[in-house]
Amino acid sequence: MVLTFALTINVKPASADTLSPNDFKLQSFSKTVDFFDYVRAYAASHGMTPPNASLHAYLYQTYINVSGFTLFYSGLSNITAGQGALTIPVQSFLEHYKTPNGKDVLTSSSFIMLLAFNDTGTSKSANSPDVNDNLYASFSLGFDLSNITGPSKPALNSKTTIIPLTASNDNKTWEWGMRYTNLTAIWWRMFYAYPWFEALPIAITTYEELTFTYKLELNLTNHTAKVTANYVIGRMTNLWLIRWFLIWPIVAHLNSTGTYLVDGTKVSNTTIHQFLEQQHIKMSIVLFQNSLVLDQKTKSTFNNQNVTDAEVDVSNGVISTTAGNEEIFKTDFGTKKQYKLYMPGDTDATAKSYDAITRTAPRPGYARNPLFGMHVALLKYVPLIVAHIDPPLYQKAKDHMLNMEYADCFYLISYPTYSGFKIRHDPTYTAYIASPTTGPPNLYGLLLIGGIIAVVVIGAVFVLRRRGSKTKSVQPSEPTIRAT
Repeated sequence: MVLTFALTINVKPASADTLSPNDFKLQSFSKTVDFFDYVRAYAASHGMTPPNASLHAYLYQTYINVSGFTLFYSGLSNITAGQGALTIPVQSFLEHYKTPNGKDVLTSSSFIMLLAFNDTGTSKSANSPDVNDNLYASFSLGFDLSNITGPSKPALNSKTTIIPLTASNDNKTWEWGMRYTNLTAIWWRMFYAYPWFEALPIAITTYEELTFTYKLELNLTNHTAKVTANYVIGRMTNLWLIRWFLIWPIVAHLNSTGTYLVDGTKVSNTTIHQFLEQQHIKMSIVLFQNSLVLDQKTKSTFNNQNVTDAEVDVSNGVISTTAGNEEIFKTDFGTKKQYKLYMPGDTDATAKSYDAITRTAPRPGYARNPLFGMHVALLKYVPLIVAHIDPPLYQKAKDHMLNMEYADCFYLISYPTYSGFKIRHDPTYTAYIASPTTGPPNLYGLLLIGGIIAVVVIGAVFVLRRRGSKTKSVQPSEPTIRAT
């Protein structure tokens, strides 16, 4: 990852908007801020070593505060160290609300990565990644290679497009999102049972797009706030297949016209899509969610079966999260069970639909896999931010909230019919909210939680390279937020 970042040259980073606590008195806002500016200010006020002044992390953030319900979304636009920009498509949204019975709830839903797989003869669940399958984990990295020439190195110029926040006239429906184009993904063989992953990557791919759009619908009569998350995985355009001879890579480049050596010599008519079909490669996405209720434990179930740390097929229904006897949140897969697959020339009207398969997964395979060390590196700072919302909430959140080891559930949405073509799918998330209240809650700390979540994968590039260095422990205090 450090090497790929070093290749980024002459790319302008995004500009940052100014952010102040008064922004959170508004009904909504939508802006791009530099998270590392906050980190430098925080470090300076707490006697810590601040990040290098050249480091910047630009996050697109939206804030919605209606009738006592607050949603905060963060998506990473790009990061820069002064010489170019790197894009990692990290997405999360957080919700804070009171339930009809007065419970104080904080929830988070986060996109982790794309996960390719193929079934084996001992597969436990056909068409869904499991412990006995071949698993290929990816991290999508958008970087500019337009100055690198050669027949097997097309111009890769990643671009991030903001989908602006819009609202209906009655402020009950809100829409926003982000689109990443020309993304590059590096793939590793991942082992779930150990858990472990192979240190040497096995493939590099490029996609036309990876798009996330969100729609919030508030129904105060029914006490619900529903978020529909639409995921689009664009057509795979290039595949560099890497086989290793000791430490030397042997690379084959596949695209829509055939298979080539790195010098451009064509060696086969097998296209990228034919190869994926021959290898029975299927695609999935990995997400996890967490919830926190002050003074009560939460439980996530499917048909009364606990899904935390369990393998359960939830394709046809709902994961329900409860606190006591009250349902506080649900993730619904049954209403939009099918996904669309777009073959060349297809439109929304002509694209065929196929059944998606959604299963929960035990936490250790992901939470304890070294592949996700970059996530853990920054997630540990989240409790410091929760302390700025409410001290009692912090005491419960400091060891559990947004810690993957304590996630309500990991769930994997798989798309068995794939062959590298475009996919569109949209699960829904519903929060159960109380009657309208007057005045906005004091929740601008959510910005900082969202900011941290959205930059967790930056740890591999900026944080873990300083692994082993000692930092001064910090006790929470009221932060000053600024952006320059």
